[in-house]
Amino acid sequence: MDKRIEMEGVIAPFEARYLRDGICVVAGPCSAESERQMLETARGLSDIGIKIFRAGVWKPRTKPGGFEGIGSPALAWLKKVKRQTGMLVGTEVANARHLRQVLAAGLDFIWIGARTTANPFAVQEIADELATLPAARRDALAVLVKNPVNPDIELWVGALQRIYNSGIRRLAAIHRGFSSYAEVFYRNSPLWRIPIELHRRMPGMTIFCDPSHIAGRRDLILPLCRQALDMRFDGLFIESHCAPDDALSDARQQLTPGALAEVVASLGVRDGGSDGGALLAQLREQIDDIDSQLLELLSRRMTVSRKIGQLKRREGMSVVQPQRYDELMRQRSSQALTAGLDPAFTRSILASIHEESVRQQLTPSDTE
Repeated sequence: MDKRIEMEGVIAPFEARYLRDGICVVAGPCSAESERQMLETARGLSDIGIKIFRAGVWKPRTKPGGFEGIGSPALAWLKKVKRQTGMLVGTEVANARHLRQVLAAGLDFIWIGARTTANPFAVQEIADELATLPAARRDALAVLVKNPVNPDIELWVGALQRIYNSGIRRLAAIHRGFSSYAEVFYRNSPLWRIPIELHRRMPGMTIFCDPSHIAGRRDLILPLCRQALDMRFDGLFIESHCAPDDALSDARQQLTPGALAEVVASLGVRDGGSDGGALLAQLREQIDDIDSQLLELLSRRMTVSRKIGQLKRREGMSVVQPQRYDELMRQRSSQALTAGLDPAFTRSILASIHEESVRQQLTPSDTE
């Protein structure tokens, strides 16, 4: 089923004049910690050509006891950054009270964090508050929505739709990766297929990549930025701090303004050229051919699954057999390693195939 969603009138939240080296970069500290830290970081970012400043004012942590942000007094520091540097400024909001305070402070944009996106009640509360704004204020405000903590694209799409339905048209998504209980290389698994699917469903949506939260380490930010731009993300949402080692939150993943300048400069304009374009077209033809073969194989597999379902019904056998499933997963994970495939990726695919096979087995045929 085609789930593409058309959103009339959605525009990029930041115009071309806010680009740095052709790239839209939103940068600033994870948390607003002091007026001095905010102004020093903002001046450093302004000096390297960054024109959009972000900082967290309310920072509820996973566990109590840590630094949870300065709160509303820090909004005055953001206003001062705007006055002194001319940068656009914004912060995260998690409820209608936050939003009202941000609007009273005259900030230019807000973002909705991953934990809030996962809560439709909280998103709707924010959307309802946005809907009460005068049209001119609503049209001027940019709203960015991070993906939910868990890899649920429906929650992400739903949050964007709720904000859109409030009348906001300067709307964008932020891909910041997804939490996992397993040991992972990144702080948050990128699971690139999810933002790719979001782009397919919402082809007009601006999508930023937040490499800071995906990486969890500053040395991984550059390769993640390159990958995001190669995948045609529209911009980068990066944490930067004047003294990151002393930061009160997310110290390991923040860059100094100077280090950020090196990252952005190394990205440059990415153009495959005519030879690269021809080779890309050939490789895509191969992918299309392989995808066709995969679909044919899946069709054949489901045909066999339906026959198995008929046999099980005749013999009074249970459709789901956990021992068989566990053994299949063990065998296929071993095969994945031999084939150079990631076992977790293989298990994810097989779990989806098994779920559909069970559905096929549970559906009686017309001849029964």
